[in-house]
Amino acid sequence: MKKINFKNKFKKFSDQWSPKVIAELNDYQFKLVKIQNDFIWHQHNDTDEVFIVIKGKMFIEFETELIELNEGEMIVVPKGVRHRPYSEEEASIMLVEPRGVLNTGDKVDELTAPNDQWI
Repeated sequence: MKKINFKNKFKKFSDQWSPKVIAELNDYQFKLVKIQNDFIWHQHNDTDEVFIVIKGKMFIEFETELIELNEGEMIVVPKGVRHRPYSEEEASIMLVEPRGVLNTGDKVDELTAPNDQWI
């Protein structure tokens, strides 16, 4: 049982769109990720996905709307919902999702990050 300091963890990496695991709760992983610019359209067919904005601002584009998330806000994207996250300036985000989930969901491309990277 150790406390985890988000600021210290975010200082340990600089790459973007590559989630880093900081803790596990049962079969769920808490991941930190830095994001900037566009991501790909994708969906997660088997799980919901949560985005928690720790620092900065991000957007999530859906087929019918665009949602802005600011520091201290979060959203749960239901499984099977096609979406595209992006951020105009670098933002620091926490994800909570089951172990083994690919960041690009149903797609594999150059933004697909290695899974299970711990910091």
